[in-house]
Amino acid sequence: MIIPLEKEQSMRRKLNLLYGEQEYTVYKRITELLQPYMNRRPEPKPWVTEKDIMLITYGDSIKEEGTLPLQTLKEFLLKYVKKTITAVHILPFYPYTSDDGFSVVDYRQVNPELGDWTDIQSLSNEFDLMFDAVINHISKSSEWFQGYLRGEKKYAEYFIEADPNLDYSQVVRPRTLPLLTEFDTTHGKKYIWTTFSDDQIDLNYKNPDVLLEMLDILILYALNGARFIRLDAVGFLWKKQGTSCMHLEETHALIKLIRDVIDLVAPGTILITETNVPHSDNITYFGNGYDEAHMVYQFPLPPLTLFSFHTQNARKLLEWADRLEPRSDATTFFNFLASHDGIGLRATEGILTDEERQLLVDKTIEHGGRVSYRDNGDGTMSPYELNITYLDALTHPFEEESVRIKRFLAAHMILLSMAGMPGIYIHSLIGSRNDYKGMEESGINRRINRQKIDKDRLYMELESNSLRRNIFVQLSKFIQQRRTQKAFNPQAEQRVLFLDERVFSILRTNEQTGDQILVLVNVSKQNVELKTEYVGMDIILNQPIDRTIFLRPYQTMWIKTK
Repeated sequence: MIIPLEKEQSMRRKLNLLYGEQEYTVYKRITELLQPYMNRRPEPKPWVTEKDIMLITYGDSIKEEGTLPLQTLKEFLLKYVKKTITAVHILPFYPYTSDDGFSVVDYRQVNPELGDWTDIQSLSNEFDLMFDAVINHISKSSEWFQGYLRGEKKYAEYFIEADPNLDYSQVVRPRTLPLLTEFDTTHGKKYIWTTFSDDQIDLNYKNPDVLLEMLDILILYALNGARFIRLDAVGFLWKKQGTSCMHLEETHALIKLIRDVIDLVAPGTILITETNVPHSDNITYFGNGYDEAHMVYQFPLPPLTLFSFHTQNARKLLEWADRLEPRSDATTFFNFLASHDGIGLRATEGILTDEERQLLVDKTIEHGGRVSYRDNGDGTMSPYELNITYLDALTHPFEEESVRIKRFLAAHMILLSMAGMPGIYIHSLIGSRNDYKGMEESGINRRINRQKIDKDRLYMELESNSLRRNIFVQLSKFIQQRRTQKAFNPQAEQRVLFLDERVFSILRTNEQTGDQILVLVNVSKQNVELKTEYVGMDIILNQPIDRTIFLRPYQTMWIKTK
């Protein structure tokens, strides 16, 4: 195959940084890997628009006895969300041993308990799909790690052996579990790097064989239904003694190399990096706007939105949004409020004070949730994430239902209005409450927000006068309305307005089409009167607006300006 000279030089510079004098050998191996795929290159899809909305779900979030979950999921999607959702993030659907899918046994297989590759292909015929690439670590039950334990030559350098007597205090720890785990091998006891758990063995990208293996797997995903590929926990990819082992230059080089390869074999595939870290570190994964991730998860949005409603004050959220850097025409944020994980707090560092973060912790406990902590490396621990459904995080369990719904929908109107592509967690779309049974039976805090719901029960509740139905119908309506407005294109300008601290207020302007929408979301339980210069039509209530605006508690207006 012929790779353009500029692309070759770019790839080789990265390989030189990673592998030094092995650079050319590794480059040749990559070209040989790519050769069989070049004739299968799909037509590139266009960049995302205001119409693109993603649903986040496990393959078995909805279950039906006697039916494979991926088939049940497809039935639900076609029945209820075909007019609302364009893309589906199916959380890890590979065989696994722990962490609800994030300890992968075999990257190339579909978990037979969920379905098979034909089920994935069937879903991809109806929706754009996002696959997880859990490439920092692999299950200890995988053939790779078991081969290492048996002393097989192929896997001898697939993992990171470490000296437990060295100083690892600078290494960033996402959890309170040990960084190194002792294993018995044919060559004696070895301490192996395990960032997340003793069942999630970190891969050694200093070995080019690991890189080649992963590139082949990512190409498999891109050519088998993945419009989007989520690079899970990629900030940890490269380890270097005496550093934090986070966001290293080599890590960025690896992601840029992945981008090069995917662009060659599957142009139009969108890479999304998942790095639950402070905002300034997170946005470095955009690279120069054209050479690294297409999207990054917008981690400050969930906790800052939650903080705004608990304090009835949107100033912190607005000040943060006002500082967001303009993106290139080939990048945007992946916005979300809830996901399969908890509400991360690391992204609020430098935005909220310790006391303000504690307020979120206290509210979470008061509302029946749990809090997970991380090891700071100096003997102390800090709150890492809030484990609770977003509905329960926002509202007290005994609060009046109508108020709960209004506040929950208002929070999602902020999500739908922000510049970027929105991601809606399935348990937000269907108005799920805390799943105490799942959490207590498993002993895993995150299970509180990962309920497996029976299909018949779900359908019954969606067709009756229930909390689920009221949230689902209204949120679906707003999403559909959003998809018709070119002012919400991810590339449309976003300008923050400071009109009243109780009101989230931004102006979205699509300079190409001339469409403009003034977004107003009242985060308080008070009536708010605003004097503005804007005249137009509130497209939510379909009523004219002329400078003086009255907002009821938790009301949203999308004012299409003249």
